[in-house]
Amino acid sequence: MENDIKLSNIVEKHEESTKTRLYVPIKYKFIISLVISILWVIFSYYVSIQWILDLSEVTSSVFLAVFIIAGIAYVPGFMNAFLVSSLLLDKQPKFKVTYPEDEVTILVAAYNEEAGIFNTLKYIKEQGYKGKIHTIVINNNSNDNTCAQVERAKKEMNMDILLLHENTPGKFNALNHGLKHVKTKYVITLDADTLIHNKAVNYLISRANSAPDDVCAVAGSMLVRNSRENLLAKIQEWDYFLSIASIKRMQGLYQGTLVAQGAFSLYKTSVVQNVGGWSDAIGEDIVLTWKILKQGYRVYFEPHAVAFTDVPTKLSHFAKQRSRWARGMIEGLREVKPWQQPSIYYKFLTGIDLFIPYMDLSYTFFWIPGVILAVFFQKYYIVGPMMLLVFPLTLVSFYILYYYQAHVVFKNLNLKVRKNTLGFFIFILCYQIVMSPVSLYGYVQELIGAKRVWK
Repeated sequence: MENDIKLSNIVEKHEESTKTRLYVPIKYKFIISLVISILWVIFSYYVSIQWILDLSEVTSSVFLAVFIIAGIAYVPGFMNAFLVSSLLLDKQPKFKVTYPEDEVTILVAAYNEEAGIFNTLKYIKEQGYKGKIHTIVINNNSNDNTCAQVERAKKEMNMDILLLHENTPGKFNALNHGLKHVKTKYVITLDADTLIHNKAVNYLISRANSAPDDVCAVAGSMLVRNSRENLLAKIQEWDYFLSIASIKRMQGLYQGTLVAQGAFSLYKTSVVQNVGGWSDAIGEDIVLTWKILKQGYRVYFEPHAVAFTDVPTKLSHFAKQRSRWARGMIEGLREVKPWQQPSIYYKFLTGIDLFIPYMDLSYTFFWIPGVILAVFFQKYYIVGPMMLLVFPLTLVSFYILYYYQAHVVFKNLNLKVRKNTLGFFIFILCYQIVMSPVSLYGYVQELIGAKRVWK
């Protein structure tokens, strides 16, 4: 009863926060955000004419000067303007169903997860959800004590756990094997090292049941659990808390969240089965989401369905993870071209991904050398005062997201934002300098067909 009262208070606060805001149809939000972004680029180009002329004297080519500036200023400026405008116009739909009781199945693919899978299962057991939760763990050829930990959880917590074995390596193989045993309307995928808030399942299913019938997936909100371990983890905490969350909120506004991440997302079982399950891809969750969108379905994002994951604490592990994500994006573009998407919103959102490799290339080969020239040689051909046109928009978007996360999501879930000032400033100033080369590495890996590795 106490949990029900707390959940009711959370939902009421969430709904009250949206009551007084004027409703604007999605198509007008999209048009407004697009117009603002285009006007920002026009303004940026107008005030940067002298920058183009100065840089063209160095490059001996006006075209090359524009190509460089577009990659580090115009395109990022357009994306940031669109993001900020969309976040300001965003309004989460109200829940129509507060206490769902649907039976749901959680799939946990596990490869050598003995260190954390018991805790993951414990948090499933402690969910404040009225419906029955079936848990399926798929052991994917582990050579440690993963299975023993699953059996321990099953016995000590009296959990409804089905332990399956899939010896063929690959997360997609494990998930597809588990999918064959799912009998419920909804299926949730959860990484074996991820802990979910005790209201997370309730929020995912509440959002799914409150949405139109063509909403067939709901992405949860991923946050960092191990941010106190070292500086790299502290930096990534802000990436998850601000960047990833803000992008998902923007995409969710247009009902086309591009990644219902396998780490924690809900899907309609029948839809996943109809599109053939998870593909043989390193970004199997990206490809699945895009195939769902291609079929004309919609994908939502629920910021209150919070899960906590461990991020890499070694630079080499970080590089492997983010290069996998970059490869996954290319796999998604290959599987479903942006122009093949049925909705203008999906065409636009997936089309943006076509420009991300260009931005990463520009940051790696133009921005980083430009920073070196500016800092050590006082040469401002590439990085100079004009870059201030991009930086304020980034800070504004982060402030909007921080305020929403801290005062709406975290406050309602009785969570507190950790103090992490050093991580924030390094994230703002240096993160992209690391991310872009790592992403380029991932693109190259995919283009040359390098071997795929789950971990």
